[in-house]
Amino acid sequence: MLTLSVEEKINLIKRNTEEIVTLEELKKKLEEGTKLKGYIGFEPSGLFHIGWLIWGQKVKDLVEAGVEMSLLVATWHAWINDKLGGDLERIHLAGEYAVDVLNSYGVDMSKVRVVYAEDFVKDPNYWALVIRVAKNTSLARMKRALTIMGRKAEEAELDTSKLIYPAMQVSDIFYQDLDIALGGTDQRKAHMLARDVADKVGKKKVIAVHTPLLVSLQGGQRMNAQGMDEDDYLASIKMSKSKPETAIFVHDPPELVEAKLRSAYCPKGVIEDNPVLQINKYIIFANKGTLKVERDAKYGGDIEFKTYEELERTFAEGKLHPLDLKLATARKLNEILEPIRKSLYSKSKFETLISDIEKSVTR
Repeated sequence: MLTLSVEEKINLIKRNTEEIVTLEELKKKLEEGTKLKGYIGFEPSGLFHIGWLIWGQKVKDLVEAGVEMSLLVATWHAWINDKLGGDLERIHLAGEYAVDVLNSYGVDMSKVRVVYAEDFVKDPNYWALVIRVAKNTSLARMKRALTIMGRKAEEAELDTSKLIYPAMQVSDIFYQDLDIALGGTDQRKAHMLARDVADKVGKKKVIAVHTPLLVSLQGGQRMNAQGMDEDDYLASIKMSKSKPETAIFVHDPPELVEAKLRSAYCPKGVIEDNPVLQINKYIIFANKGTLKVERDAKYGGDIEFKTYEELERTFAEGKLHPLDLKLATARKLNEILEPIRKSLYSKSKFETLISDIEKSVTR
């Protein structure tokens, strides 16, 4: 394996990210030769949609950059958040299912430490950290952080356990003595809380690496942002497993993937909040892929895009028809998803889980 320079590591870590807090801190640690430890935590809360592949790809990037990564299967967090009926056994199985998806996607799980929340909560030292974080955080700040779990501040009035969640997420970071916390932009408040509290509890400030949220298949531009705060707007436009019509799931059969992309928001020449282009940028080209668009000779014939920038420029100039882009994207995305589908459906426990969750969503 080739040894990467500091600049190469930085470029690898920051590509396709929304922000790094802070890039200067990351650069300093890399220049000092610090062996970096990072993590991402996720709630095993339902079916895995392709938006999650964005952070899956970033795990790959961090591992390639030499970061020692751990994956926290946040089972207790999902329990607090009322996911899968609060059934911890089912939640745990959903965690195993997500790990299988990541492995099939090409994340080298031999280089990623998988831990479950159960491993943390059995240790009194973990709960001591949770209490110390809570003692150094105001009630108002803790309520504001509830958006990390897709909840509004007022929901804590009905279920006090919700207030424990942000303190647990911050403690997850401190307990593992991490340098890097990876997450989507919807996790920013937890990461900023960890940075703010760090000095008060004698822990190092974590570097936050935030990936973008994949926009809904209905497109961000169709949403009315008037009167919404930033958290509500992000929740309204992102691809969501709770809204199956907005998402492509990793187990969706090829014909369904194509049908969903055919109906996706993709106006001619429009770049902003275009889910078809985002799938190309963050999933297809991030996998060192290319995109071959098959066209009739009278429309210019087949064309293969070697970079996302070339694809975006051609589309923005109106030289690529939306349907041609959609069909090419469906073909390439199905190639990426096929190993995942094959692995999931080779295991009866995951096949049953998928079926049960789909039935519960459609009831």
